[in-house]
Amino acid sequence: MEAALTEPVLVLNRLWQAVNVIDAKRAFGLILTGHASVVHADDDDFRIFDMMDWIDFSRYNPPVSEIEMVHTVRHPIRVPKIILLSIFDEMPKKELKLTRKNVFERDKYQCQYCFKKLPPEELNLDHVIPRDYGGKTTWENIVCSCVPCNSRKSNRLPHEANMRLIRKASKPRWRPVISLVARGRKLEEWKRFIDIAYWNVELES
Repeated sequence: MEAALTEPVLVLNRLWQAVNVIDAKRAFGLILTGHASVVHADDDDFRIFDMMDWIDFSRYNPPVSEIEMVHTVRHPIRVPKIILLSIFDEMPKKELKLTRKNVFERDKYQCQYCFKKLPPEELNLDHVIPRDYGGKTTWENIVCSCVPCNSRKSNRLPHEANMRLIRKASKPRWRPVISLVARGRKLEEWKRFIDIAYWNVELES
């Protein structure tokens, strides 16, 4: 199998909402059967192609990288980066899990008390309302904090420690199904459709 066929392709439902990430081989299968079209980013606009039009487009607009091209008997074909499903309009039903790394990602690896941006090993999680005060382990009560701020706040409310949050904690709107692609593999063309962040270990309540 060509390496290009394993490249990630973002799948949009009929309403242009990100619902999955699949490999290029499966994407080509959906396009060939007419169940999906190619979405190509063109400056600030998007163009839609069926299979035949995409083959023609590939001939006259080769990609920069060889990994983005599949070689067939007749013509080389560009690997699509986004496809649009023709009939599916549902959203994934999975909930985004409350995990340590997801909290770090939401808070951009920045202490929510002193504003410092730090590597994961220098960060902690803080219950804004401590458990002794009845605070729960929820998206709205867990924030990223550095070790010194965590120690300073200790088992107190922020105002009791003379500390303030940068922003109110809330549940992010990420698409958990996009977990198939790790951070760093996100493509520029995907930006307006998704934010990628998903890890498997859920925090205990």
